Amino acid sequence: MKYLKIPIFLSLALTMGSIVLSAETRPPNFVYILTDDISAEDIRLYGNQLIDTPNLERMAMRGLVFDNAYLTTSSCSPSRISMITGRYPHNTGAPEIHVELPSGQKTFVQELKKAGYHTVLSGKNHMAPPNQLGFSEHSDSQPAGSENWLSHLKNRPKNRPFFFWFASHDAHRDWQVNEKARKYLPHQVEVPPYMYDGPLTREDLTGYYHEISRLDYYVGVILDELETQGILDNTYLIFLSDNGRPFPRSKTYLYKNGIQTPLVIAGPKVKPGRTNALVSAIDVSATILELAGLGILETIQGVSFSKVLQDHEAIIREVAFAERNWHRYSMHERMVRMGDWIYIRNNWPNKRNLSGESDPHRFPAAKELWNKHEEGQLTPAQSLITLMPQPAEELYHIKNDPHNLKNVLYAPKNREVLNQMRILLTIWTNQTGDNIPNNPTPHKATLDGELLEWERREMPGDATNAIHINHPGPIGTDYNLIELIR
Repeated sequence: MKYLKIPIFLSLALTMGSIVLSAETRPPNFVYILTDDISAEDIRLYGNQLIDTPNLERMAMRGLVFDNAYLTTSSCSPSRISMITGRYPHNTGAPEIHVELPSGQKTFVQELKKAGYHTVLSGKNHMAPPNQLGFSEHSDSQPAGSENWLSHLKNRPKNRPFFFWFASHDAHRDWQVNEKARKYLPHQVEVPPYMYDGPLTREDLTGYYHEISRLDYYVGVILDELETQGILDNTYLIFLSDNGRPFPRSKTYLYKNGIQTPLVIAGPKVKPGRTNALVSAIDVSATILELAGLGILETIQGVSFSKVLQDHEAIIREVAFAERNWHRYSMHERMVRMGDWIYIRNNWPNKRNLSGESDPHRFPAAKELWNKHEEGQLTPAQSLITLMPQPAEELYHIKNDPHNLKNVLYAPKNREVLNQMRILLTIWTNQTGDNIPNNPTPHKATLDGELLEWERREMPGDATNAIHINHPGPIGTDYNLIELIR
């Protein structure tokens, strides 16, 4: 395995502190800031001018903002596990919420630790025991999950490069408001067109807004400390989210507001600006390993986008894929992102289109939406998740329809792009070993709120032994139909 922009023996020397490296040869540090349940469109950098995020804007001034970064799933633990392994959820052995990463799976953090990095997980884990994942230390705190970040920066070993996985609990329910950030009032929020604009929803959004601003406060703490220590210029800061906002038609869903992640990267080899380059969350692992001068694991299905950090017009992939699996409710949907298009295939269209955050009995915004549905007061956009059956296929044009409200699947002019995306998804399914379970994990609750007896059953990838498949699937749009039968 290639480990080397610096000789491999230096990793031992770094650990023992016996060699002093020059600025040119010193390995870079990494601070990986992972937020919980924040949609890209709710960050000021991506258009929401109502939420205060001055420190993310400060980070972006010295970094690169990605306008086209997509997750592999919009569900907490499967998304995090996908990032740390660089693998699609059904290839990790943990594609459903609250399933632990199997011990045989490799992570990029393990490789950093082997190379002499001081590795810390601080905040939310939701993946597996920290030492299994490659972390030397682990800590958590409440309510933000960010309260220990400063002490980790201050007390780190000064003779070793570091990798910090800083994972906030913000902005995850239930809301816990404190004095670390601005507090918002109901009239100061904006309600997306697919949610009901009423008092419960507006009040619900105020807590969400506060937790986004609180996350931003801790980004500022990190930036200040790195500057104080004089190591900001040799540290990569990577900011992203694990899934979309915890509201109806967002978290768990494969629409743009559920599956697009904010992604900002600053560091020594980053040219500041914005890029429209398409990247996937599974690409981050390969990118970090390359920036650290290490070899990319053969198990990683993503590709490095380090080239984009300097050349904002570079293309490292033309298609990105995502999946929706069990998350309180039994679902099986798959998505392709290509050009200006999102294509979604729903393999169980006769099942209710629910998630924990759109459950009519759990959270205020969802309760209000379903109450108004019963009263017949929803707009067509607000009614989309209530429809039965759901569309088996959906096609959306991102620029013309950023909220993915108008399914243009049947427009004759879209037939060619539709067929291309259908084929790409089928190739990806075959090459990565995806499948539809015959005996899937059932719903955990009924639409009426009754909790059901349930047990974990067959998950996607189980029947195909996908945990041992490393094929990345399509990266570009060129394909040969013969690949369909491979």
